[in-house]
Amino acid sequence: MKYKDYYATLGVSKDASQEEIKKAYRRLAKQYHPDANRGDERSEEKFKDIGEAYELLSDPEKRSEYDNLGRNFDYRNGYDFDPARYGYDGNVRYTYASADASDYSDFFNMFFGRGFDSGDIFGAQGRRGMHIVYDGENIEAEIEITPEEGFNGVKKQVSLQTEKGVRNLSFKIPAGVQDGERIRLRGQGHPGSNGGKHGDLHLIVRFRQDGRFVFEGQDLVTTVDLYPWDAALGGKVPVSTLDGRIIVNVPEGIQTDSRIRVAKKGYVDRKGRRGDLYLKVRIVNPAQLSSETRALYTQLKKAANQ
Repeated sequence: MKYKDYYATLGVSKDASQEEIKKAYRRLAKQYHPDANRGDERSEEKFKDIGEAYELLSDPEKRSEYDNLGRNFDYRNGYDFDPARYGYDGNVRYTYASADASDYSDFFNMFFGRGFDSGDIFGAQGRRGMHIVYDGENIEAEIEITPEEGFNGVKKQVSLQTEKGVRNLSFKIPAGVQDGERIRLRGQGHPGSNGGKHGDLHLIVRFRQDGRFVFEGQDLVTTVDLYPWDAALGGKVPVSTLDGRIIVNVPEGIQTDSRIRVAKKGYVDRKGRRGDLYLKVRIVNPAQLSSETRALYTQLKKAANQ
């Protein structure tokens, strides 16, 4: 919050008389009046600041409180002003009895809103007219999904333990959600008090690491196992992708750890742009050899050693 130097706004000294304050206000109000500066937003804001300054400095009681406010701290116009020094902190908002509080700045309303006796801030008692409103805290939680769920979008449910019991919430995870992305459920956090708004529930999306896919940005990497003869001779192998099974051509003579690129079969972002799928080759042998396969391997070994 910015400190407001109302004396500087009117261009008068801190010991100016009420008559001097009134003259300064009339002169500036005429200069910056919206009727004389049509379409000039800066003049309009200046006119509001002038009116706010006069509203306070023309009231002896409010002026005295304002002078006391700045006495212990050497504030300057526009400098950061910390309300916590006066006991205000956290998720606290303030409403006032004034029907036209929106016409004034936050600084004015916090300390000098109509119907509000700010005496306790400056050492006296009472906060008549002020209603302290506490907003509820936000809640953060992680939710785990599979890459397929993130790719297609999915409806999920989460259970929250509250003072009133378990609360079940249903929500939708949009297609193309990214790992680490936050889904915000408005008003589903901790409740506020004295009319304060509820906090929000922030769900942080995490992809389940099941070993099927490794993310490299929008690209995906998965492993494909090939028998030695398929790797040597090449051929066609079925591969599972995020949106179904496809048949991929394997070039002959491919080696372990080689990659086969399948265009536009990776993950997708929120704008529908899709990455590629890379098949990382791993050459494996059959877990059990039939007598016929063993004989062929023996024959192959002899041929390779000739």
